[in-house]
Amino acid sequence: MKKIILILVVFATYTFSQSAGNTGLSFLKFGFGAKNIAMGDAGAVSANDVTALFYNPSRLAGKDDTEIMLMHNEWIQDVRSEVLGIVSEVWGLPVALGFNVTTVSDIEVRTRPGEPDTKFNANYFFGSLSTGFGIVEGIDFGFSAKYLYEGIFSDESTGWGFDFGLNYKTSFEGLTASAVIKNLGSMNNLRNEPTKLPSEVRVGPAYHFNLSESKIGITTAAEFQKYLSTDDIHFNLGAEGTYDNTIALRAGYQTGYESRGFTGGVGLMWGAIRFDYAFLPFSYGLGNSSIFSLQFSF
Repeated sequence: MKKIILILVVFATYTFSQSAGNTGLSFLKFGFGAKNIAMGDAGAVSANDVTALFYNPSRLAGKDDTEIMLMHNEWIQDVRSEVLGIVSEVWGLPVALGFNVTTVSDIEVRTRPGEPDTKFNANYFFGSLSTGFGIVEGIDFGFSAKYLYEGIFSDESTGWGFDFGLNYKTSFEGLTASAVIKNLGSMNNLRNEPTKLPSEVRVGPAYHFNLSESKIGITTAAEFQKYLSTDDIHFNLGAEGTYDNTIALRAGYQTGYESRGFTGGVGLMWGAIRFDYAFLPFSYGLGNSSIFSLQFSF
């Protein structure tokens, strides 16, 4: 009997919990930073820290401090991600490095019914370099270059991906509009066929304001999201309320997904340290996902 490698769980998990389509490398669709994920993954228009390198590099423009973000994503069906992001000023420009290691554990190899012959892990990685800068008054531009790797059983593939973003600071205080196109590029063949990147476009506004005579700040965000190779459209909606730059409550909603919709989370800030948690409930018995991130600024 021909050897059957049961990697269906990998693609079923990724595709079902994300969106339909014919792309691979679905770990690139995962959110980054528990703050953004809790706000409906609307980071392309709302990320204002080191996590912008993963969503929209134009929103790095103007950053002159150093930030480090560590994230652990306990996804569903034995999918786990470890993420590191660093941004600092170099020669007057913000330069950011991002790293993502994602593993799908215990995929079974079978040649006959019964116990599996063996098990293996599927491994995915990217390393990115990003920057953002102003091009005209009120408009920032940014770009990222990503080295990509995937390894499934005995097969491996590498490639490159590129992101390009714009951020517009409107004349209305606290209101910005952003757009980004992500994951343009290609991969080498994985055995016989190259993996197609999940290229996407995101565009939308974000608005931040402080309630008068109080220590409360409110941020709202709304994104239109479209994967270029699919017909489905998503809207990512998020909101955050902070008190005295100490505690934050967040909620969001994502449309167009069969297995998920609502998101939520909390954040705790103490000086230059911030801890964030996001919770994503899934339907159809897929379980729930918990995301933790820790951020330092100096």
